[in-house]
Amino acid sequence: MTPFGIKDALDIFIVALLLFYLYRLMKESGTINIFFGVLAFIVVWVVTSEILGMRLIGTILDKFMSIGLLVLVILFQDQIKRFLVELGSNKRWKFLKNLFHHHRGDNEHDARRWVMPIVYACMNMARSKTGALIVIEQDIPLETYEKTGDMIDATINSRLIENIFFKNSPLHDGAMIIAHDRIKAAGCILPVSHDTNVPRSLGLRHRSALGIAQATDALAIVVSEETGNISIAHRGTLSTRLNSTELEHRLSQISLNE
Repeated sequence: MTPFGIKDALDIFIVALLLFYLYRLMKESGTINIFFGVLAFIVVWVVTSEILGMRLIGTILDKFMSIGLLVLVILFQDQIKRFLVELGSNKRWKFLKNLFHHHRGDNEHDARRWVMPIVYACMNMARSKTGALIVIEQDIPLETYEKTGDMIDATINSRLIENIFFKNSPLHDGAMIIAHDRIKAAGCILPVSHDTNVPRSLGLRHRSALGIAQATDALAIVVSEETGNISIAHRGTLSTRLNSTELEHRLSQISLNE
């Protein structure tokens, strides 16, 4: 019998880390039930085929497992794309660049340059109860969603943001997309989340914000037209009733990670 060594422990650790990362990714994308279903199928296959030695059911499950990879690719093509994008992103390897370069002060200055106009605009719209939906791109490109609206490509400015979401503006119903420190498009259409845990009191803007946060790693800001409350959707979770300090902190966090 081969003794348990360091390589075995490392092997178990890597598999556990991979399963944890997949679990977090599926939870953020709202497909956690499918993830548990796949795990249950694998457990049944291992128990019946490898442990109990049931040949008939084991043969049937073996046939399913032979095409399982193709089925998983079809089911989870968006999640696989997101996994590969995040794996190869600059943020994952940022610590290597930090060993040779230190530009945190510059990053903080750049963050203040675009964070504060968004905060000011959101607070003004919250006071006037002007509905708004602002999406900030991170690692996963949002060009597909940009094309559903009108291209702008303008400098981030609080007055411009407020004018776009003004109630009589033709673009106020859609989402604004911000990427690379610029307002790229407005009036964009986003995927709607069908998460049953979302309170019924929240409207289509909140479900669209959660939908884009589940489909991508983008951060979405919502200003409620009914209550004036500010919410943020990020990585599959929705945080509501944020004040200006909390909003600035959340935006500063993602900007400093760029």
